[in-house]
Amino acid sequence: MTIAILGCGYVGLELGRQLADRDVVGVRRSADGCAAIEAAGFTPVQADITDDEALEAVPDAEVVVFAASSGGRAADAARQIYVDGQQTVLAHFAARESPPDRYIYTSSTGVYGDHGGDWVDEETPINPTTAKTEVLAEAEDVALTGAAEYGIDGTVARYAGLYGPDRTRIERYLNGPVTEGYLNLLHRDDAAGAVVHLIEHDHARNEVVLMVDNEPVSRWELADWLAEQCGKPEPEKQTVEERLAAADLSERGRRRVLSDKRCSNAYLRELGYEFRYPTYREGYQAPIAAYLG
Repeated sequence: MTIAILGCGYVGLELGRQLADRDVVGVRRSADGCAAIEAAGFTPVQADITDDEALEAVPDAEVVVFAASSGGRAADAARQIYVDGQQTVLAHFAARESPPDRYIYTSSTGVYGDHGGDWVDEETPINPTTAKTEVLAEAEDVALTGAAEYGIDGTVARYAGLYGPDRTRIERYLNGPVTEGYLNLLHRDDAAGAVVHLIEHDHARNEVVLMVDNEPVSRWELADWLAEQCGKPEPEKQTVEERLAAADLSERGRRRVLSDKRCSNAYLRELGYEFRYPTYREGYQAPIAAYLG
């Protein structure tokens, strides 16, 4: 089985490492990105995934994973990657003599909007409340409906907040102030591992799977736990209202503050996935050790 990972960045590199026993190709636009893929142990292809002609360099694949990122940019830039880019990718691969059998798109729990701290799952209607999350919702439709129109089985892997090597924000939590509200977390290794599980066990064709660890945690609770583990005093806390009143809050930050929910991974566990890092307690052990060291 050949697997093509388009936009092979933070999660894509780990996905390729975990699929090392397969024929895996990672696609990045830059030479540096391709060097990172090669260092991770699988085959790089330098191509712009939004360019139909450039995609000719990517070999045929039974599975295509669209894991590209817009780099936190605004809605227009996100649309170019997530909507227009996906449409280009699907049309290109569907037109080949050997089109892919399935297609996996990595999305975000941002599409849920705010639920006042209540639980959400795959059956919860999405409620995008910003221009950026509206683009993400449209991109999910492309991945499912658009793929189906080409006879390809699509899957949406809806990621919670990613953390892991080089993305822990420990000092931010320790130094405060920390805003109230729930965090829904997923370690990078599980973000990749869950997609590997779907591929290897042929699960969730034409479905959405919510990818999050076992335990949503309040930001205040996580910050106090980290402080205890690191031998630091509990950090300053602030309410949502206090944070919204701050002059330095970006639109992206405002969206996060106003999107309070607890995400359930019941379906992913029902599919048989076993977490390497079931909660933040396991996932933060290595970063805490590095911080103390």
